[in-house]
Amino acid sequence: MTSAAVPVSNPVGAARRRFLLPLALAQFICSFAGSNMNVMIEDISEDLDTDVQGVQIAITLFLLIMAILMIPMSKLTERWGRKRCFLGGLTLYGIGALLSAIAPGLGILILGNSVLEGVGTALLIPPVYILATITFDDMTSRARAFGVISGLGGIGAAAGPLIGGFIATVISWRAAFIFQALVVLVIVLLSRRMVDPLPADPTRPFDFWGAVLSAVGMFFVVLGILQADSNLTLTAIFVALGLAFLLAFFLYIRSRERAGKEPLLSLDLFRNRVSNLALATQNAQWLVLMGTSFTVSVYLQTVRGYNPIETGGIFTAATLGVLASSLAAERLARRRTQKTLIISGFALTAAGVGLLLGLIYVWSSILAFVPGLLLIGLGIGVMLTPSTNVVQSSWPEDQQDEISGLSRSVSNLGSTFGTAIAGTILVADLARGHYAIAMVTLAIVAVIGLVAALFLPSSPRPREAASTP
Repeated sequence: MTSAAVPVSNPVGAARRRFLLPLALAQFICSFAGSNMNVMIEDISEDLDTDVQGVQIAITLFLLIMAILMIPMSKLTERWGRKRCFLGGLTLYGIGALLSAIAPGLGILILGNSVLEGVGTALLIPPVYILATITFDDMTSRARAFGVISGLGGIGAAAGPLIGGFIATVISWRAAFIFQALVVLVIVLLSRRMVDPLPADPTRPFDFWGAVLSAVGMFFVVLGILQADSNLTLTAIFVALGLAFLLAFFLYIRSRERAGKEPLLSLDLFRNRVSNLALATQNAQWLVLMGTSFTVSVYLQTVRGYNPIETGGIFTAATLGVLASSLAAERLARRRTQKTLIISGFALTAAGVGLLLGLIYVWSSILAFVPGLLLIGLGIGVMLTPSTNVVQSSWPEDQQDEISGLSRSVSNLGSTFGTAIAGTILVADLARGHYAIAMVTLAIVAVIGLVAALFLPSSPRPREAASTP
């Protein structure tokens, strides 16, 4: 439902580039936050008197809070205004980063990093994609904008271990959170002249109970996964409970729609085959990327005894891979269909996971990790933008708030599952070959993503036609 007010005219030329920069930087720092702690696990554990599982819980909770709040926050962007939500989210994120930097224990770290940064990210990320979709209103310019945003997101996730490891080794792990706060400050300054293309609509209804049911359902599913290494009975109970809440959520929004009320999510969003397939590829991409980052980082620190900068340095290969493919994204998009790019990305990523699994057993050098991480970086960089563009462009402008929230939630659930599943397998027992089990699991997910991509149409229909799937 669009606002009745007259929208602000979209910027052009250099103004568009200035408009895009803070959005892309925001995606960069949020993706960075999801992976940079992986190389500091040993340092944080020792400093805060906790263990690997404690830090894993903090990382997973950050990703989970992002995921469960992304849809509700995307709905609030219309009510509160996109720029207001963007700046409010940045403020919360900055406060959380500073609190994490001075954390005396795991509890305060969870409050700052997991809760405040997680809520802040959920508030600021939906406006990034909504603003980009509305402002860049033709397919070519939107693809370019998504290329920049998704590219910096991928670089942030891939470079997180490298930058975080360097800062943690040269200064302290706490300084990595100061770095995040400084980047947030720069983004706020760059956003001062940003104008929301559409005015806020304070009368827009908000589905509170729908938000509660969806959040509780996703929370229990992930909580169940985290229990898998110690108590399978609890895992079954929590996952079943989570699925029950999610079923209740879908029944609730269906009844709300039938009553003529606006639900948290329209069921129409789940009836678009193209969008659903692209969402599945997004989930798989982030699950493999974050799962690989966590798995390799923990293995290098706890089994091979590498420090943060050595561990982060290995991830330079992934960072270079994402950077190279992101820089080539626009040229590749002109020569190949989005479906072809997504399929190629998953093929490269699956091959990279295979190399990470096989080479360490036949090659003792640290260089054994480079080919696999490079291929994963190249693969992720190739397909991030096409997947996002397919999802966003499958829907008309008046549903961009909803689909943006769903898209970001699905992507962040992938990140959450990647850290939770791989982390749970690793924490169980690294010394008994559980690294291999984790990598095989990630390879299977990459293949599932590849299969989903095979069913995408070669030329997705225009967004104007997507509202009647």
